[in-house]
Amino acid sequence: MTGHEGQRPGGRLASGTGERVTVRVPAKVNVQLAVGGARADGFHDLANVFLAVSLFDEVTVAPAAELTVTCTGPDAHQVPLDATNLAARAAVLLAERHGLAPNVHIDIAKDIPVAGGMAGGSADGAGALLACDALWGLDSTRAELLDICAELGSDVPFSLVGGAALGTGRGERLTELPVGGDFHWVFAVADGGLSTPKVYGEFDRLNALVRVPEPRASAHLLEALRTGDAAALAGALSNDLQPAALSLRPSLRSTLEGGLAAGALAALVSGSGPTTAFLVKDPREAAVVAEALLASGTCRAARVASSPAPGAHQVQPRH
Repeated sequence: MTGHEGQRPGGRLASGTGERVTVRVPAKVNVQLAVGGARADGFHDLANVFLAVSLFDEVTVAPAAELTVTCTGPDAHQVPLDATNLAARAAVLLAERHGLAPNVHIDIAKDIPVAGGMAGGSADGAGALLACDALWGLDSTRAELLDICAELGSDVPFSLVGGAALGTGRGERLTELPVGGDFHWVFAVADGGLSTPKVYGEFDRLNALVRVPEPRASAHLLEALRTGDAAALAGALSNDLQPAALSLRPSLRSTLEGGLAAGALAALVSGSGPTTAFLVKDPREAAVVAEALLASGTCRAARVASSPAPGAHQVQPRH
């Protein structure tokens, strides 16, 4: 992790006083996802360039008699409310490290597409971790929180950090990246989800007879981010999982083609899918592309967002 290892992410609004704490945490898009061959542990080495975008979940924690989870918002019925939920796991891991009982109620207000390749579950894990740390007055350092994030999952550390970063290893080792301007996006939300393990399994099947190169970040893409050049970024976007996602969900081709026909600078499957991402020139073009995608009938929702966005941070709870 570059810099700030001893600092706390977000500003403290409450600490150890029995108040509820709310943390807002962003979705992500992978502007580059370079995937290596399967490792002995089943994971894949990655060169994963994350960009946080302005679609946010809000995670609120409050003292309770036992650990419980509730969820509201689009597709909330798809979110597990048991111990498998990453927000619940985050509370348990943090509590275990400090000899506490994880007796909190966690409420997740969803706005990030569920099972859409935009790290919504990972975002909730990072949000709950930061919120519980504040609620319990633990004053954990950034490095301590990132260590727990990495234990929770490959995308969780970036949800805490936000902005832009290169993830290596299985994506959990982050190097923050400079971004020289705003980028504008449309995200087309598909019906149903795609299982990330199944997409990686299909990647392995499709590449079974070829030598998969070591994943490396694209110098052209990093420069496009640094300078804020949307046209250059459009030419550098890549996702090694896209062929696998399209193999499992061929209908996504029509969505990608529809967004490009409507004027998007570039299109790609977001992470493991099935959400598709469209880079556009400006907010006006975003509105045009979103309207065209909805009219095409190839997606069930189209969301407009910008990047970079901040990582997990405390906000005043909504009443």
